[in-house]
Amino acid sequence: MEQGNYSVGLDIGTTKIVAIIGKENEYGKIEVKGIGRSKSLGVHRGVVNNITQTIKSIQQAVEEAESNAGIKISSVVVGIAGQHIRSLQHSDYIIRSDSEEVINEEDLDKLCNQVYKLIMLPGEEIIHVLPQEYKVDGQAEVKEPMGMYGGRLEANFHVVVGQVTSIKNVGKCIKSAGLDLGNITLEPLASSDAVLSQEEKEAGVALIDIGGGTTDLAIFKDGIIRHTAVIPFGGGVITEDIKEGCSIIEKQAELLKIKFGSAWPGENRDNEIVSIPGLRGREPKEITLKNLSKIIHARVVEIIEQVYVEIKNYGHEEQKKKLIAGIVLTGGGSQLKHLKQLTEYITGMDTRIGYPNEHLAGDSDDEIASPLYATAVGLLMNAVKNEGKKITEKEKEQTPPEEELVMAGDEKQAEGEGAPRRERRSVFDKWSEKLKDFLDNAE
Repeated sequence: MEQGNYSVGLDIGTTKIVAIIGKENEYGKIEVKGIGRSKSLGVHRGVVNNITQTIKSIQQAVEEAESNAGIKISSVVVGIAGQHIRSLQHSDYIIRSDSEEVINEEDLDKLCNQVYKLIMLPGEEIIHVLPQEYKVDGQAEVKEPMGMYGGRLEANFHVVVGQVTSIKNVGKCIKSAGLDLGNITLEPLASSDAVLSQEEKEAGVALIDIGGGTTDLAIFKDGIIRHTAVIPFGGGVITEDIKEGCSIIEKQAELLKIKFGSAWPGENRDNEIVSIPGLRGREPKEITLKNLSKIIHARVVEIIEQVYVEIKNYGHEEQKKKLIAGIVLTGGGSQLKHLKQLTEYITGMDTRIGYPNEHLAGDSDDEIASPLYATAVGLLMNAVKNEGKKITEKEKEQTPPEEELVMAGDEKQAEGEGAPRRERRSVFDKWSEKLKDFLDNAE
């Protein structure tokens, strides 16, 4: 077993844990080498509540992926979600000491770091600071202020906040499972990488990822993320409702939902009945499909209406903020029959189901192209991107010193001439490093 230049995405969900191993092929597509999944036993609504069980489930998924791919895994990119995640909008500015100098990376970092000083609720920490638009000396809608002249630099930020203990628990599980934490990313962002096109992000789109324990929302407009929210309901509560409403066990309720469930009760006739075996020596139960879809419909309407409240909070009803590309549904819960039609009916917005197959190589297994694996594929894409960055950095380190001297001399001249500049490290990369240090010291 060898590691090679393969990357790994690990999706720690409420119902399942998925590990996907893959790498980028010569056409820039993701080639999946192996996939492993296990039942998630220690996670409730996206939050780890049993460390031992979660470690066991992670190891199981990773071992299955390793044996499928014949590759040994050492480092993973993991996603965070859960009901503790919330987001807010914030504006901030800095006054530059010398407006005769062009705006550089240090100025942007200084502005971002200032946002980190916001006072949060006890136990919360800022995990993502995403700049939206900048203003330079009052000139609005500046997308990239690097290289411009100006004294006052301000920006609107989308700030994502989460419970620091929940995130550290995820990190602890990864470490205890014998893996390195390559990076952490917000799950709605990972899913959006896998299923949304750049045109949709430009036009304005709401991504709704219906998982087992939570429903994640990410809104994009003009290519920038504008709003994120996590609603503490998912496919699990629908199964729970069927279990209670039909007085059957959870396993049967889940099977009923997958095989016969529909979000639209009007389509089932009264005489359509499904028979369920009774428990040990008891009579079988007969359930009408009309009843089943009524139970599902009630809960799905509640979930979609809560998501729609968030979409309206963002300001979808204003002409300038209108989401032209409508809604994209993904995640395991999006496979429910007639969910697309019900979503269109409730919100009045165009809707499609998002499949992560656009970025996968042509010979990929059909199973992986299911909305169920959207987050895992997005995390794998993130891992591949990180791997690419590391390789580029290594190449830069190996640059002969003479070349570096020439570059240093030309730097000032090149600054204003659109010369290729090194990619800025995202605030999130720096934050991940802080978390990794914390976990190392906690041992």
